[in-house]
Amino acid sequence: MLYLHIPFCKQACSYCNFHFSTSLRNREAVLDGMVRELAVRRRELPAGSVPSIYFGGGTPSLLTGAELDRIFKAIVQNGYWGGDAGAEITLEANPDDLTDDTVAMLAASPVNRLSIGIQSFDEADLRFMHRAHDAAQALAAVEKVCAAGFDNLSIDLIYGGQTTSDATWQRSLDLATSLGVNHIASYALTVEPKTALGHWVATGAVPDTSDERFARQFAMLVDHLTDHGFEHYEISNFARPGHRSRHNSGYWTGQPYLGIGPGAHSFDGAYRRRWNVSNNARYARVWSEVTSYSDFETAGPLLFEEELLTQRDRYNEYVMTGLRRAEGVAVAEVERRFGGALGRHFVSEMVPHLRNGNLESVAGTAIYRLSRRGLTVADGVAADAFA
Repeated sequence: MLYLHIPFCKQACSYCNFHFSTSLRNREAVLDGMVRELAVRRRELPAGSVPSIYFGGGTPSLLTGAELDRIFKAIVQNGYWGGDAGAEITLEANPDDLTDDTVAMLAASPVNRLSIGIQSFDEADLRFMHRAHDAAQALAAVEKVCAAGFDNLSIDLIYGGQTTSDATWQRSLDLATSLGVNHIASYALTVEPKTALGHWVATGAVPDTSDERFARQFAMLVDHLTDHGFEHYEISNFARPGHRSRHNSGYWTGQPYLGIGPGAHSFDGAYRRRWNVSNNARYARVWSEVTSYSDFETAGPLLFEEELLTQRDRYNEYVMTGLRRAEGVAVAEVERRFGGALGRHFVSEMVPHLRNGNLESVAGTAIYRLSRRGLTVADGVAADAFA
């Protein structure tokens, strides 16, 4: 899998802690670096076309047609993708960027899946989150991309925020399912340090978020989307049949992926995880001097950090991601990957959660998955299973 991080935004959302910059000063140099990184780091993925390509950010919908075309040429020239129609190619977009010209450009590109960051259809929510669009633009954006022929469309929604009442959340859900989208990713509004929202809460300018509101609005989310034909296939993700995110599913099942661009993460599918420097100027400067893989590795901390995962790390990640998915965790697979001792440990630690109803076994098998009750305490259940 291939991930490309486009680290530019028009403005900073109040809750966002991903790497981005509202300054476009280094834009061309960063894109130059990304093209060079695509060439130099090709060996980190298996040969052949990748199953999925994902443009995240930041705001990838800020890319011009020429910029997007340049990146795709580098992807093809370096053998990541041969132009086959079977690959899932996703681009994240903000509603305010989806003008008629931009939609037409994307429809003519290899992109075949859009993920639109709507977050809410309520004006008070959008102002609080410091989003650049309004509710009318959100609705218009979905209508435009559908009319342009995109039939693989996801939207993001956020619940549990200080301005999100149950009534406004229900209205957002009603609108979301009326639009004909086939994938919805929905997250609780999280207060992160070094964000505007984190500062507001720390200084008492706004109250903290409410666990009770989170639980109530999460229940509304699950009920509404499953009643409207969506499969709840991961705690925060819902899809109509046949429209699961293949790229994100690859993350959750431990597939190898390469992250290109400032702040992007990579995983070799086994033991090594790397993440690029979250500094646009340094990324652009150092990549302007790198011409080979040995140069890249020599640059080391100037460009990336890495960690080597222990068996314990890998087991803990497997359990955490497995319990978030509808398929759950199969004891036999734990034993195959990590040995009998960790398999027995998992079973032993899950017994209390089977008894209290947080977990259920699939049709009497040794496959454990979260119950409806357990979805609200997923992190705690997974933590109990950790080695």
